[in-house]
Amino acid sequence: MKTLKKYKSEQMKDDQFRKEYENLQPEFDIIKAIVDARNTQHLTQAELAKRTGINQADISKIENGTRNPSLDMLKRLAEGMNMRLELKFIPK
Repeated sequence: MKTLKKYKSEQMKDDQFRKEYENLQPEFDIIKAIVDARNTQHLTQAELAKRTGINQADISKIENGTRNPSLDMLKRLAEGMNMRLELKFIPK
């Protein structure tokens, strides 16, 4: 049975796949940051929803990549986790 890591490694050899994957990296980074911050604080999506006033279903959609959060929503999520949102532009 193939692991996800091995499958990804094989797919990254394909130039078109790699380019599309790299184009989506900022979205993956945002999702990972939200999930990691929430899990570090041992918060469920429902608990974070109560703290932020954002519907739990919307938090789920953000975390599974089917909804792109607005900047306002990102700020509300950060505030709900008692964090500060920081965005950076990094040279290629």
